[in-house]
Amino acid sequence: MKIAGLDIGTTGCKCTVFDEGGGYLDKAYRDYPVRRQMSGHEIDLSAMMDGVYGAIGEMAGKYPDIAGVGVTSFGETFVLTDGAGTPLHPAMLYTDPRGVEECGELVDKLGAKHIAEITGLRPHEMYSISKLMWMKKHRPEVYAQAERVHLIEDFVVWHLTHTHQIDYSLATRTMAFDIRALDWSGEIFNAAGIDVKRMGKPVPTGTSAGTVTAAAAQKTGLSPDTQIVSVSHDQVAAAVGAGAFDSSVAVDGAGTVECLTPIYDGVPDIDAMYRGYYSIVPYVVLGKYVAYAFSYTGGALIQWAMETFGRGETNESLERAYGRDEPTGLLVLPHFAGAATPYMDTGSKGAILGLTTATTVPELYRACMEGVAYEMLLNYEALQGSGIRFTRLNATGGGAKSKVWMQMKADVLNLPITALKTVDAGTVGCAMLTGIAIGRFRDLANAAAHMVEETETYYPRAEMHEQYMRIYERYRDVYHAVRPLMGGTV
Repeated sequence: MKIAGLDIGTTGCKCTVFDEGGGYLDKAYRDYPVRRQMSGHEIDLSAMMDGVYGAIGEMAGKYPDIAGVGVTSFGETFVLTDGAGTPLHPAMLYTDPRGVEECGELVDKLGAKHIAEITGLRPHEMYSISKLMWMKKHRPEVYAQAERVHLIEDFVVWHLTHTHQIDYSLATRTMAFDIRALDWSGEIFNAAGIDVKRMGKPVPTGTSAGTVTAAAAQKTGLSPDTQIVSVSHDQVAAAVGAGAFDSSVAVDGAGTVECLTPIYDGVPDIDAMYRGYYSIVPYVVLGKYVAYAFSYTGGALIQWAMETFGRGETNESLERAYGRDEPTGLLVLPHFAGAATPYMDTGSKGAILGLTTATTVPELYRACMEGVAYEMLLNYEALQGSGIRFTRLNATGGGAKSKVWMQMKADVLNLPITALKTVDAGTVGCAMLTGIAIGRFRDLANAAAHMVEETETYYPRAEMHEQYMRIYERYRDVYHAVRPLMGGTV
């Protein structure tokens, strides 16, 4: 019996297969096009489904005894479909500029803070409800024809099972889900003028949608007995794959984007979360919640530094070439793709301060690592009033392989950090929840015992923490000092 996880991204999907003990076996990947224009950012879901069928089919051909496939996806993006599940329009990505005016209308009706109290989200046009309002206003013929609204995870699940359900964590990304009642908010749908009956049934993260339809079995090669599981928003799957199930531990997702994910034993302080633009998301453990604190450029900034300055070098050689265990003294503002939490300022730009003619490439490389670590600490401090309790971090992603970076983060945050073996925690979390849903694992602890493997724990060093803090005192002011020079205001 095999377990599979299907991870749907904006430009491609990946189907990964594990054996009955949770050991990795194989994976298949398919990409699909994304169209980005000034007027809109869209994805063709017919092409995406071709990729889904292809990736699953490749794995089913090799492993005919796949017993369950879990589905996780990126958030916010939705599509209106007819009764047969056919998309009536290209799906608008979360980066699509449409919906700004409609978000403002919703805020005018209900108030930004009230919306946040219901949904756990500070209002923003990237969320689904604003773009649904745009569709109704500007494409009324499409809206009138629609029978269902799907986000990506539940779109795929419907096509595999004909069950219309959506897990709590992904439903949250609509900005129309009540995070306390764990159901759609009638107040928000009424204010938005959107028919809530078109939405999928909210279900707990990791809920089986049933077995594949005969048509889906034929397209994928899966057995008709294969169960399909509504897993979660991809960030929640990553937290599960990192083995973080209570408030004592948070997750450091050291991937292309740097994401700090703390766990709360209840709904965190709304005011603190609102100030820092932090999302509040229902977690896999009933009554617990997670938040997303992130920087758009984590590993992406390190890769940029290596490719731009260290041509011909590797990450490891640049780390070694620095030659000493001390801060560089440089200040790198890692906003090379805009600022995420706690600013949410897409107009912010990156900056490197403190350069001299003696500055070396290894110094620049290490300084970029430091900038990401300082930005993590900035978010850690901003979350202090929200009720966080974690005393350690579990680190996943490619960055967790860097001993230098892991030790630096431990020193900067003054917290122990345990690196996990898996690079792709989201895929592991998806498989864990699938294994539980089909009865392979008893519970989260049992699944983690099979699939979460620690490699090394890095402990903070008091003397290094003090050195970093002297520099961090200056780093706190960099954004406010640089932002006005970039043509905007703080």
